Amino acid sequence: MPDCVIYIAITNHGFGHATRAASIAATLKALVPEVDLILATRAPRWLLQEYLPGDFEYRPVAFDLGVIQPDSLTMDRPATLAQLRQIQASQVQRVEAEAAFLKQRRVSLVLADIPPLATAIAHAAEVPCWMVGNFGWDFIYRALGEEFGPLADWVGACFSQCDRLFRLPFHEPMAAFPVVSEAGLTGGTPRYQPDALRHRWGLSTPPERTVLLTFGGLGLQTIPYPQLAKFPDWQFLTFDQRIPALPNLRAVPRQGFRPVDVMPICSRVVSKPGFSTFSEACRLHLPIVTITREDFAEGPVLVNAMQDHSWHQVLSPEEFFQGNWDFLHQPLQPPRTQQALARDGNETIARAMAEYLL
Repeated sequence: MPDCVIYIAITNHGFGHATRAASIAATLKALVPEVDLILATRAPRWLLQEYLPGDFEYRPVAFDLGVIQPDSLTMDRPATLAQLRQIQASQVQRVEAEAAFLKQRRVSLVLADIPPLATAIAHAAEVPCWMVGNFGWDFIYRALGEEFGPLADWVGACFSQCDRLFRLPFHEPMAAFPVVSEAGLTGGTPRYQPDALRHRWGLSTPPERTVLLTFGGLGLQTIPYPQLAKFPDWQFLTFDQRIPALPNLRAVPRQGFRPVDVMPICSRVVSKPGFSTFSEACRLHLPIVTITREDFAEGPVLVNAMQDHSWHQVLSPEEFFQGNWDFLHQPLQPPRTQQALARDGNETIARAMAEYLL
């Protein structure tokens, strides 16, 4: 067999890009056990290991930053702009250094989710660059203001060199990419039986009154936990470790459990707009309650598309943060279409990589 090394470059923005890339990598490893995987990201290694068991090389490097955020809903535009300009100014050095690493490791293919410089790095190392995503950073930056326009153009130019994009559901047009293949939903698979997990945690509340609160890797600083006291016959689960002592609120350990592991014991997930959370919930047919997010260009795209395919409720930030949470007593809205979403994104992308390698 020829060299069988895949380099997976992951954008450094929250946890969602890392978890979906690791899910794809795990599926590839199951198809081609002899493949060597290099995951290039500053997402924590423990997070990758939750989705990608077994051996892989962890390379803690960063070629992009996404948007700088102190939490999952707040953006720091000035800091983002300054660091983007710094990355652009150092492009030549960054590309040369990482391309040399790819050559030294005899990498066969780059899969990127979805740092723009990955195309230049791969081509400098004379290997193809495939990408996976539901949006491009040019789409996000262009909506942040006029001063981001030149950077959005630069990012779009990088994406235009991509050899193949696997475009996921809930996507913007991604017009910068010249070669597009459609792929289904991605994500992890639950690792626990629901009854066993409920017994393990001593949960007596029935699933229809059990709710997962999850707001991505950055979390939220202002979740209105006191509102939960109004629902003593409900059980709320969260990955936030800094929670008040409420009898109906439980912190799920971050390591050893993932949102997708907890979803099967819940009747709905309450979240901010995020592809990975929406994707994993839809793969499990779990209803979604989401806050709108109008200041981040992906937000309206995600929320609109989710309403087509999932039972749902859509809340304004005011309803979530200042409201009385009576939405829990309101009926969920049905999906607006009967069109089924493909749920085999992991397999589609992994099979394409396996075919390329073999």
